Amino acid sequence: MSKSLERFRKERERLNALVLERANLEVRRFFGLDAAVYRDGALSSATKEMLGLVASLVLRCDDCIAYHVIRCREEGVTEDAFQEVLAIGLVVGGSIVIPHVRRAVEAWSELEGEGERR
Repeated sequence: MSKSLERFRKERERLNALVLERANLEVRRFFGLDAAVYRDGALSSATKEMLGLVASLVLRCDDCIAYHVIRCREEGVTEDAFQEVLAIGLVVGGSIVIPHVRRAVEAWSELEGEGERR
C-alpha cells in the first residue's frame, strides 16, 4: 500500500480506537453495525464495498472513498468493475462528484502500482 494510503489507514484506525475508548453504547453499536453490514451475506463483501464506494462518491466523503477503494481492492474488485462503480456514482451524483472520482482513481492507481493489474 502506498505511504499516503497506509498513513490514512493507520490514522483511521488510531482515531477509531480513540472514539471507541470514550464511546457510549449507542456509538459502539453504530460502529458494530457498520462492520456487520459489509460482511458476506445475500450480497458479497465485494458488492457491498462497491455500494459503499458509490454512496461515498455521491456524499462526497473523501475519507470514505479512500476506505472503500482500499476495501474494493482487498475484495478483488476488477478495474472494469471499479470503472462501472465510478460511472454509477457520476450518474447519481452529477458533475459535482468529478473531483472525488479523481481522488478515487488516484487511490486505485496507487494500489494498482503495488500489485498485479486485476
